[in-house]
Amino acid sequence: MADVAEKPKHTSTSEKKSKKSKKEKKPKDKHNVPHEPKTTSAAPAAEGESEVPQKSKSELKAERRAKQEAQRAAKAKKAGEGSTTKTPPEGVSQKAPPRVSADHQLDDPKVLKRRNKRFEKQKIPQRVEHQKKVSLFSHLDQYERQMPLTKALGFGSCEIHPAIIKLGLQYAEGIICGSNARCIALMNTFKRVIQDYSTPDDKELSRDLESRIKPYISFLNQCRPKSVSMGNAIKNLKMQITHIPSDMSDTKAKEELYTFIDKYLNEKIFLAGEVIKNYAITKIKDGDVILVYGCSSLLRKVLCDAHNSDKKFRVVVVDSRPKMEGREGLRRLVNHGIRCSYILINALSYMMPEVRLIF
Repeated sequence: MADVAEKPKHTSTSEKKSKKSKKEKKPKDKHNVPHEPKTTSAAPAAEGESEVPQKSKSELKAERRAKQEAQRAAKAKKAGEGSTTKTPPEGVSQKAPPRVSADHQLDDPKVLKRRNKRFEKQKIPQRVEHQKKVSLFSHLDQYERQMPLTKALGFGSCEIHPAIIKLGLQYAEGIICGSNARCIALMNTFKRVIQDYSTPDDKELSRDLESRIKPYISFLNQCRPKSVSMGNAIKNLKMQITHIPSDMSDTKAKEELYTFIDKYLNEKIFLAGEVIKNYAITKIKDGDVILVYGCSSLLRKVLCDAHNSDKKFRVVVVDSRPKMEGREGLRRLVNHGIRCSYILINALSYMMPEVRLIF
C-alpha cells in the first residue's frame, strides 16, 4: 500500500512541470501570432496618410530656417553661459559694435604690443611715455614733451625722408596746426617724396612706393595723430599708387601722381571750402551774435566775406588752455574791422543767452 500511495506523488510533480512549461510557451506563441491583424490595421493608416496634403516649398524652407535659428540659439546659449548678454528677438537685427581705431585703444596691452612690433620692424623711434598718466585718457598717447623725437634718428641709418622728419617736427611743435593746413602740408611733402623716389630694378613702383610710404605715415602719427582729412588723403593717394600700370615709366607715373595730388587738394579742400563759405554766409543776418571757438581759417573767411558784404554782426570768440589759439583768431578778425568779444570757455554759459548762431 505504501508503494501504491507514493507513485501518484511522482506523477503529480512531473505533470506540474509539464503544465508550467506549456504556460511559458504560450506567451511566445502569442507574440508570434498577431501578424495578420497588424497587416490589416496598416492599410487604413496608409490610406489616412495619403489624405494629408503635402507641404509647399516655402513652408519647408520656413521649417528649416526655424530649426537653424533654434540650433544657433542653443549654441549661443552654451557659449554665453555665465554672461549677461541677451540674444535679440527674432526679426530684430543686432547692430555691430562701432569700429574703434587702434590709436584709441592704447589701454589694451595687446594693441600696444602689436604697435610696438610694427614700429620696430619699420625702424621708427618711439616717444617716451609720460610717467604720470591721466587715467581718464589712458586710451590715448601721453608723451613727455621735453624728450626730443629725433634723438634716436641717425644720419646714416635713418630710412625716413628728411622732408617727412621736418613735417613731423612741425606737427609736434604746433607750427602747422588746423585740419586743412596739416592736410595741405602733408600732400605737398608727399610730392617731394615722390620726386626723390626711384624704383629699384627688381621691383614695381606701384608696390614699392606704397611700402615706402607706410613708415612715413607711422612716423607722422607718432608726432601727432592724423586728422580725418589727412586719413582720407592718405587713403586716396595709396589707391592711386596701386592703380599705376607696371609697364609705365617712372617719369610718367610721377607726373600722374603730381596731377592727382593737385586735383585732390583743389576739389576736396579749396572748392569744398568755397561751397561751405557761400552756404554759411546765407545764414548770417544783420544784428546776429555769432559764437566761434579757437582759430579756424575757414570760419575766418566766412566772417570776413560776410563783413565785406555789408552785414552787421558781432562775434564772440571762445578760448581755452593750453594753446589759447583764440587770441590769434581774435587778432585777425579785429584787424579786418569786425566787432568781437573774447571769453574763456568757463564763462560760456553766461554768453549763451545772447548768441544766435554757433559756427
